Amino acid sequence: MLKFKTAISLALFLFTCSLGLHAATLPGLPATSTAATPAAHPEPLVQGGLLGAISSSIDQVESKLDLNEDLVDAWRLRADRAADEVDQLVNHPSARSSWSVAGDFLILSGVWMSVFAMLWLLGGMLATRLSQHRLLLTRERGRAVLGYLLPFSLPALISLPLTIAVSHYLPVSAGRALALCFAYATSSGIFAASLVLTLVVLFNTGHKRRAVQILRNYTPRPLFGIGFLVALSDALTSPQIAHQLGNNLTSSIAVFTGLGASISFGLLVIKMRRPVAHLIRILPLAQRLKQPALRETLRIFSGLWYWPILLMVMVSVMNLISISDDNQQVLRSALFTTVLLIATVFLSTTLHHLFKTRSEQAARRSNAYKERFLSLSHALLRIGMAIVFIDILGRIWGVSLLEFAMSNTVGRAISDSLSRIGLIFLVTWMVWVVLDTAIQEALKPPVNKRSARQPSTRVKTILPLLRNAMKILLVVICAITTMANLGINVAPFLAGAGVVGLAIGFGSQQLVQDVITGLFIIIEDTLSIGDWVVLDSGHAGTVEGLTIRTLRLRDGKGFVHSVPFGQIKAVTNQSRQFAYAFFSVQFTYDTDVDKAIELIREAGHSISDDPFLKYNLQGPLDVFGVDKMDLNGVVLTAQFRTVSGGQYAVSRAFNQRLKKLVDNSPWVHFAQTYPQQVFMPQRQVDGDDELAQEHSAVLLTDQPRTQ
Repeated sequence: MLKFKTAISLALFLFTCSLGLHAATLPGLPATSTAATPAAHPEPLVQGGLLGAISSSIDQVESKLDLNEDLVDAWRLRADRAADEVDQLVNHPSARSSWSVAGDFLILSGVWMSVFAMLWLLGGMLATRLSQHRLLLTRERGRAVLGYLLPFSLPALISLPLTIAVSHYLPVSAGRALALCFAYATSSGIFAASLVLTLVVLFNTGHKRRAVQILRNYTPRPLFGIGFLVALSDALTSPQIAHQLGNNLTSSIAVFTGLGASISFGLLVIKMRRPVAHLIRILPLAQRLKQPALRETLRIFSGLWYWPILLMVMVSVMNLISISDDNQQVLRSALFTTVLLIATVFLSTTLHHLFKTRSEQAARRSNAYKERFLSLSHALLRIGMAIVFIDILGRIWGVSLLEFAMSNTVGRAISDSLSRIGLIFLVTWMVWVVLDTAIQEALKPPVNKRSARQPSTRVKTILPLLRNAMKILLVVICAITTMANLGINVAPFLAGAGVVGLAIGFGSQQLVQDVITGLFIIIEDTLSIGDWVVLDSGHAGTVEGLTIRTLRLRDGKGFVHSVPFGQIKAVTNQSRQFAYAFFSVQFTYDTDVDKAIELIREAGHSISDDPFLKYNLQGPLDVFGVDKMDLNGVVLTAQFRTVSGGQYAVSRAFNQRLKKLVDNSPWVHFAQTYPQQVFMPQRQVDGDDELAQEHSAVLLTDQPRTQ
């Protein structure tokens, strides 16, 4: 709807310009024939693009348009004549006294009120009696309809003819005419209010009950007032009433009562637009599921239903204020405008459903290009519909956009400029749709991850930067060409931009260095989003984002570091293809090395059999054996080849499992850096006859013993 409204606004702008030129060349306004004096009034030469054409149009309108004061003079004349008629009605001598005239008014008014009151009481009693019938006990809407028809609608219809019949027995007078006017207006107001409320209560089901309750609570008095004013305006324009009271007086009062009715009706429509929209929009669940097109149509219509009514109200107000012979033509044009608006809305809704269905089918078939081009075609079609709507609307009111664009110099200039600007926007839009769709498709993960190739991290890094760069480039080109077609001289702008760019280039060499270095880092695929990297500056972390100038890292503590590309001299990437989980374990000298290797292999097998850890491995455990021996013990090494980033989980799990295995083994012991107890054979000692045990405990320390 936003694109449709934008197109309507653009077309309304053209329609306004066309109306201005049409008003400037009306036959009633002063104008000079170009055929008689071709040299004095040559056809204007339009320069400066669209802005120049609009400026020329405004100059022509200002030079030719003249203020017409006929309307003010006509109303002044009518007011003077109405005052004379009032004076004649009050001061004119009559055969009957003023009390007799007032008596006629009171008699007829009393007759109407008596008849209506009696029928109202009878209708209320009858409605109460019928509501207790077994057929209506469970029908709430039926009881509500009887509650409006019997006490209000029927008494209003019956009391008016009886009052008119009684008036034939009274002499012709102003009192009789006023009484008949008020009886007719009151009956019409009551009948109109009861009829509308009768139609409203028919919707009193389901989720519509709240809206019906609001309408029943707040609309009876306004509806009665509107019906009363409309009927009074109609009665005052009848020849019999005008003959009794005066043509100018009755017509003036009729105009003001009609204005009051129109304005009151417009305010009531604005106030009740949401409850009425609720009544239009809500459908039963089964109907909403089976008829989605009807549901969408009613939803759109519920948001637009009051605009045609407000248009008719506005036209009625203008028609009542104006004094001309073209009232029927104005009303006919307003009626055609309302029909055109409703037809356009329904046609737009139908096309929306058609393109929406096609787009959903293209989406299910994973055809992104077709889906995007269908959306583009739908938008262009709605813009074309809006332009056609405005042109037909102008023809209804006597102005044509096509004639304005073809037969007038200013119109041709405006249409040419708008055509070029529209073509620029269309080409830019199509190029962007193609590029954006290609990038989105390249970044989109496949539905079947096993059978399709996943987008690489390099693609995920470069394509968003390329997308942003292409967006900026297209916007700049479109803006420059649009300004040129608007009549703005872009040469100084381009020259100034070049000078500013040169100055910025000299003043920001570090910025240029960052941009160029970052460009080569991205092209060479040194790092990508999601990689764990270590920089020579000491920063380490996961790559979260890349801009044209900086690298954003998040370290192990959750802190974010932004590093300019120009400060990066060396990069250690720990997330490429594979990694090694390397193990270096030190055991004591009295440990059985073969048993230790068996425990290491057993821990490795448990890692390979783990349902969660085995997906991090790319091969079995490689045991290298004894790597070295030092004062603390024997060092054994082994390693797993893992996926990138999986070495940490594998290392932690391996260390935990090896520790449990060593704790349960009596032949394998971890080496320690502090003094440790070992068992060594005792040498034969000369001296006393002391029997030494075959083995004795000796403490070996890192420092030799002192003798």
